[in-house]
Amino acid sequence: LLSYLSFPFRYFRWWFKKTCIEKKSAFIDLLCAVPLQQIYGCPLGGIGGGTITRGWRGEFCRWQLNPGIYHYETVMTNQFTVCLRCKGQTVYQQVLSVERPSILQGWNWGYCGHYAFYHALYPRAWMVYELPGQNVVLTCRQVSPVIPHDYKDSSLPVGVFIWEVENGRDEDVEVSIMFSLQNGTGTKEDKSGGHWNEPFAFEKEGERVAGVLLHHCTCVNPFTFAISAREKADTTVTHLTAFSPTGSGREVWQDLLQDGKLDSPAGKSSPTKKGEVTAAAVCASCRVPAQGHRTLELALAWDMPRVHFGSREKLHFRRYTRFFGSRGDAAPALSHHALTHYEDWERKIEAWQKPILENSQLPSWYKSALFNELYFMTDGGTIWVELPPDCHAKDLQGLAGAGFSHLLPVLREYGRFAYLEGQEYRMYNTYDVHFYASFALVMLWPKLQTSLQYDIAVTVVNEDIQPRQYLMCGQTAQVKLKNVVPHDIGDPGDEPWQRVNAYLMHDTADWKDLNLKFVLQVYRDYYLTHDSLYLQDMWPVCQAVMESELKFDTDNDGLIENGGFADQTYDAWVVNGASAYCGGLWLAAVCTMCKMAEVLGDAEIQQKYKDILNKGKEAFERMLWNGKYYNYDSSGSDTSSSIMSDQCAGQWFLGACGLDQGEFEVFPKSHIVSALKTIFEKNVMGFAGGTMGAVNGMRPDGVPDTSSVQSDEVWIGVVYALAATMIQEGMVEEGFHTAEGCYRTVWERLGMAFQTPEAYREKKVYRSLAYMRPLSIWSMQLALERRASQAPAPAQPSQVPIHP
Repeated sequence: LLSYLSFPFRYFRWWFKKTCIEKKSAFIDLLCAVPLQQIYGCPLGGIGGGTITRGWRGEFCRWQLNPGIYHYETVMTNQFTVCLRCKGQTVYQQVLSVERPSILQGWNWGYCGHYAFYHALYPRAWMVYELPGQNVVLTCRQVSPVIPHDYKDSSLPVGVFIWEVENGRDEDVEVSIMFSLQNGTGTKEDKSGGHWNEPFAFEKEGERVAGVLLHHCTCVNPFTFAISAREKADTTVTHLTAFSPTGSGREVWQDLLQDGKLDSPAGKSSPTKKGEVTAAAVCASCRVPAQGHRTLELALAWDMPRVHFGSREKLHFRRYTRFFGSRGDAAPALSHHALTHYEDWERKIEAWQKPILENSQLPSWYKSALFNELYFMTDGGTIWVELPPDCHAKDLQGLAGAGFSHLLPVLREYGRFAYLEGQEYRMYNTYDVHFYASFALVMLWPKLQTSLQYDIAVTVVNEDIQPRQYLMCGQTAQVKLKNVVPHDIGDPGDEPWQRVNAYLMHDTADWKDLNLKFVLQVYRDYYLTHDSLYLQDMWPVCQAVMESELKFDTDNDGLIENGGFADQTYDAWVVNGASAYCGGLWLAAVCTMCKMAEVLGDAEIQQKYKDILNKGKEAFERMLWNGKYYNYDSSGSDTSSSIMSDQCAGQWFLGACGLDQGEFEVFPKSHIVSALKTIFEKNVMGFAGGTMGAVNGMRPDGVPDTSSVQSDEVWIGVVYALAATMIQEGMVEEGFHTAEGCYRTVWERLGMAFQTPEAYREKKVYRSLAYMRPLSIWSMQLALERRASQAPAPAQPSQVPIHP
């Protein structure tokens, strides 16, 4: 207790040293949380190349180009402007923004939002503009290359804007769309000097694109933007190489107003002076016949091929450099590829999404949530890098890396992948949380899940002798022990993969869930991918981490015990003795060990874990089952009998792996169903009128468990996992109702679109915006698919064989 009471002082002392003396960012900044802005829309960009988020009003407002580092800046220069001309005269020219900024006052701002509409279904978004009084409708379709099972185009740092123009007039109209962009991301580096722009054209296979390159020349992680448009027989592309975004902008406005085109000067701009900012614009124009329709295609690409993390120790090459090179000159080719391939991307996206969208049995909110929560796959600080071609197994965390026969082929072919726990919780591949989110990865990009697991496995079999002081528990311990799964693989402000466990709140070597979650994921991945080489490589690691876990079974009853401190993913909710959460995960992991041993023909290990499982099941039921649900823990404390919404996590994973019935039934079906019904009655319907999902902890008398800061929170990712468990057990209606509460709360009532937090409370208090765990909604989809595959086929009419 004293340790917890002294935590605020110790944290502040650590925070002051980190931020004020070392001038570095805190991996979790409890003193300077990111403020909620209800403005975000669908982010731009593929996986691991950085992201740029557009708001639902069309603004460019969230930037993650340096790996894992965010800037929440709305850059007002970055706009689309429309110009309409009839009979040689400009009749309408408008910035398509509702804002009225203090800069560029020579432009016509203040578009009436009443005439604009926004829709998003990740990775696409639509903005519809009905131009008042003009009888012209513009629809901007925004597309990013996020395509399941695609490991090339899905890595590209590009976004395409397809402008569909509908002319309702009885006369032709000339339509121009101007795309203006500032050189930079709205930070002080924009004024650091030395940045410059130049026009470009790129032609290949008879297709030509043209635009402007904006070279952002910082000393660390320099990059180039490219704004461009596709030239066609009926489309003219013009540009303005450079203009000042801090002035009135009147010269730009008049240039467009004069003839619906830009002057297209040749040559490069001069490098900016210190304190100066520059911008550029590209314009696509076409004639649209009366009552006709035309399309204008523009793109934004960014090329930051070589990146350093905060320590600047190692140079990393992003995944897309495999296909477009690493010299920093790929922006023209990226632009061309995007503008000539987006139609193929959309066909693949539609083929993937259409069966779900057209399934009338699925509610609309679920379809929205399922796809839109995937934003975190790209916008979770995500980094995807190539393995150096001269890399050897021993280079990957020492000689231990040589023990994995398939390690190098996987990492060489698919690279290394990492994403943050949350945009505010800056740790890569936080493993206790990835356990939930991993369903999206293994179902849509399974090779990235395999790569991530290999990185974790190599880390498991190594140890780090570096000691470190932990903030919460006030002790010094090794950063990482051998045969223990790490909490995370590092902070982007330091050197991920090289130095793991950025998390300093506790010594996670004593956490009870990390090892178990590794074992469960190994079998789940094998079950879904049938990758036997992966299973063979992971089997010794599974044995090692389970052997390490056995020490937590202190009374040899086949069931591990928690240690009386926060030693699992609920890291502020103390648990003591046998517990529903960790005990259930333990039994599920033991079950999968039996199954993996059977698959691999390891009879000795199979028998060992069968014996443990038989003992553990009896102990689990005896110590935790109370006739209606599983108690939170067996300690007999005032909150031992709390109803934990996540008490069936072990069953959730077993169900996803097809190990929840017959000889592999670990938890009695009647008990699971009873527990889920109790959770639905108490934690869901008994909390906020059943409209906010499931609270983590509920007392039997129907009052939320307030014994910790986490027990009376709703964790969105946990709720989606709970809903999946309900669906697996046939409680489909209850599952959808449970999950719907979270969607309505986050995406509608709280306005947290594309920044789903880890948690919220009943009184609109939230924590940790833009979080990894809600990707667990894809476990709901897996449960639905499994349920559909098990449904009896409709009866076929009898047929009489026809003989020749």
